[in-house]
Amino acid sequence: MRSGEELDGFEGEASSTSMISGASSPYQPTTEPVSQRRGLAGLRCDPDYLRGALGRLKVAQVILALIAFICIETIMACSPCEGLYFFEFVSCSAFVVTGVLLIMFSLNLHMRIPQINWNLTDLVNTGLSTFLFFIASIVLATLNHRAGAEIAAVIFGFLATAAYAVNTFLAVQKWRVSVRQQSTNDYIRARTESRDVDSRPEIQRLDTFSFTNITVRKKSPTSPLSLNHWQLA
Repeated sequence: MRSGEELDGFEGEASSTSMISGASSPYQPTTEPVSQRRGLAGLRCDPDYLRGALGRLKVAQVILALIAFICIETIMACSPCEGLYFFEFVSCSAFVVTGVLLIMFSLNLHMRIPQINWNLTDLVNTGLSTFLFFIASIVLATLNHRAGAEIAAVIFGFLATAAYAVNTFLAVQKWRVSVRQQSTNDYIRARTESRDVDSRPEIQRLDTFSFTNITVRKKSPTSPLSLNHWQLA
């Protein structure tokens, strides 16, 4: 049987060997930053967005749409009711969609879904909301019965229309900038790839050989003699 010192020495050698093998192994454990993990972990509010023009407009739109929806919901009797129902639908839809976009942008959740063009999504939402709120407010102002709730709903409807109109103007500018930046990035990527091809002569030789081989094949049709030889055989 081995003594205690031999066992201690054996354990020390084993631990040092495992440390060395672990350090030299290419399969090292990797850690991801908290902000890059999937799921809802590491969510933080973006104060810069909320302090900016787009963030403030989003907050104002949500508040105005909610107040307009509450005002229209307090009306108990109406005749006709088509304008009221249309205004109710527009205010509720604008409140829900704009609220979701506000949460996505303020928490930077849109960065985790790059497959969606969020600038274009915001532009479409603000443009449709501007148009629908304007139409709904005009219809409700035309068909109202001079009730306090209807007048308040009309006022907040026009205020929401103005907020969405300003946001649409800013969203158009932001979308144009993103399109120009994307085209510039594509141009730079294409130039970089062309420079890489120019700096690697083996790729050029391979391309030249392939082009020459294709040209030779096209210029060498089957001769009549060979066809007759196959027919006789």
